[in-house]
Amino acid sequence: MDYTEKTIILLKRTSKFGENIIELCAGVKPNFINRPIINQLVRSGTNIGANYCEAVNASSKRDFRNRIFICKKEVQETKHWLQMLSKSNADVKDKARMLWRECHEFVMIFQSTINTLNKKTKQ
Repeated sequence: MDYTEKTIILLKRTSKFGENIIELCAGVKPNFINRPIINQLVRSGTNIGANYCEAVNASSKRDFRNRIFICKKEVQETKHWLQMLSKSNADVKDKARMLWRECHEFVMIFQSTINTLNKKTKQ
């Protein structure tokens, strides 16, 4: 399968984002409060790239659209957990804010993709 340059960039970007989430969480000393937050953040933050890989290799346009929608949902969840981690660990606030901004960009990218697919379906 031939990937467009934009697809390759987004594959790399979502993968790097997952790595950054792992690094952020690995640097936080787990305690009673943040342990579940860390677990959820690692899951949702790394699932973005995994689901984008699934979307890129989708078996149909419908499958592609569904996977992109799941990517967007995972990003929204990741934003939530980043906010919770920032609240429970003030020392990671700056890193979490940078990752939150990246999440916001992912939401815009995935929503734009969904909008384009919806327009094509209506034609």
